Amino acid sequence: MKKTIADVLVEALLNAGVKRIYGIVGDSLNAVLDSIRRSGKIEWIHVRHEEVAAFAAGADAQVSGSIAVCAGSSGPGNMHLINGLYDCHRNRVPVLAIAAHIPSDEIGSEYFQATHPEYLFQECSHYCEVITTAKQMPRSFTMAMQTAVARSGVSVIILPGDVAALEAADLPVPEHVYHPTHPVVHPSEPELRKLAEFLNQGKKITLLCGAGCAGAREPLMQLCDRLKSPMVIALRGKEYLEYDNPYSVGLTGLIGYSSGYHAMMDCDVLLMLGTDFPYRQFFPEDAVVLQVDIQSSHLGRRTKLDYGVCGDVKATIETLLPYLTEEHSDKHLHKSVERYDKVRKELDELAVGKPGKTPIHPQYLTKVISDAAAENAIFTCDVGTPTVWAARYIEMSRNRRLLGSFSHGTMANALPQAIGAQVSDPGRQVISLSGDGGIAMLMGDLLTLKQHNLPIKVVVFNNGALSFVELEMKAAGLLESGTELVNPNFAMVAQAMGLEGIRVEDPADLEGAVERALQHDGPVLIDVVVNRQELSLPPKINIKQAEGFTLWMMKAVLNGRGDELIELAKTNLLR
Repeated sequence: MKKTIADVLVEALLNAGVKRIYGIVGDSLNAVLDSIRRSGKIEWIHVRHEEVAAFAAGADAQVSGSIAVCAGSSGPGNMHLINGLYDCHRNRVPVLAIAAHIPSDEIGSEYFQATHPEYLFQECSHYCEVITTAKQMPRSFTMAMQTAVARSGVSVIILPGDVAALEAADLPVPEHVYHPTHPVVHPSEPELRKLAEFLNQGKKITLLCGAGCAGAREPLMQLCDRLKSPMVIALRGKEYLEYDNPYSVGLTGLIGYSSGYHAMMDCDVLLMLGTDFPYRQFFPEDAVVLQVDIQSSHLGRRTKLDYGVCGDVKATIETLLPYLTEEHSDKHLHKSVERYDKVRKELDELAVGKPGKTPIHPQYLTKVISDAAAENAIFTCDVGTPTVWAARYIEMSRNRRLLGSFSHGTMANALPQAIGAQVSDPGRQVISLSGDGGIAMLMGDLLTLKQHNLPIKVVVFNNGALSFVELEMKAAGLLESGTELVNPNFAMVAQAMGLEGIRVEDPADLEGAVERALQHDGPVLIDVVVNRQELSLPPKINIKQAEGFTLWMMKAVLNGRGDELIELAKTNLLR
């Protein structure tokens, strides 16, 4: 049998160490699937929606530390990948997407399922090219892989179904398909001296640290000690920096803590390290702002910047430390830590459950899960209130992970990311913190847990609403509209799909249900009825938000919805 272009593709995937592909089959992928079948060395992870395939590949790449692959058939099939690929691209994880295409001789003829994927994927990829001849392979493929790894993002190979079945050119597939490198990047000596000059002059210095601080934990601790600085952590930095950190004063931003907010607003020097924190209203207006980022294009794009340098955070701190010669007072640090301790105590006091007092507080649910989960558990969280509660109540450790759509902010990410994490590391405990809106959006992929026997624990925060959107409407002075969800009993739905399903309505039953779910050898869905009126307020309430909330209360009374005010007060004031 003659070698086809699809065979070359599979050989290159194997040489790159790829062990699985997430996707849904289709006739335009037939040649690729047949080659995968004949190789017997790559697992096809059959999901129920291509969006799930892309999300799962992104989580796989984050957990494994290596490139992951997803695939979609022509037209609508590969278009479904786009939202997940946007998330992968913005999370800066290496993912290769194989986008099958219509027959090559029909391109441009408005053929059945015709699209222009070479344009569609441009904005969510670093590399996006169409394979039209045998001589392009394997070079185009190796360039795609190298680009995804080198630039930490998405590459897309567009392959018409008929071209995949063509006889391959007599060109060797390289043994090393891509070449990961780890250069040490730090600012020049004059840049380090200037950066140190700002820091030596600072009296109240605060650090804002993000995902770019991964691997830089120990130098960061030394830097905080030298500068006597509190550390505010951006959400994507939580899993790397929050645990065992005496300098941490929590998060800031829309889902952060007041202690993190004040630590930034009260400083005279703010040092941003490996973060692209987007919310401009949470930056200080009068402080000197410094920034270190491996992407020099990120410098100064979120707030006014006094000085910025390009460099890896770990390497930059290590080379910077000898230039920091001034002694600093620890008053700013102590004040910030005291604020954090007070806020943390207040938050923990809200995470309680009293038997018979329903519905369950989501804070209590999240804390119970955090306390019961394995020391090396992987958590995924849906956008909206599950992210809020995960940010505030999931306790991190050296070996725990927290994945979410923290940059792209899309619904329904938690279940797909849990699939990729579990496939990547089968022996690890994986817990999906899913909103009821998120789980309903991609509920079909609960079947993937059954089909591939993935022991994921899916926790549904079932409050019958898109509650984070409701809070945004309240803050804007609007009556909630279009946010109510008429939900099924998700536990019964899970049971119908062949999963273990547990429904919890009383706080008295919660700890036992969570323990039973985590001990079950297989996939479980826990449907927990939580309070719809729980407020997850940002650390700073501005005048417009206060006015909006007051206006909402007036409208609620005038429109005969005063009972909502009573429930809101019972939930958030009478605790």
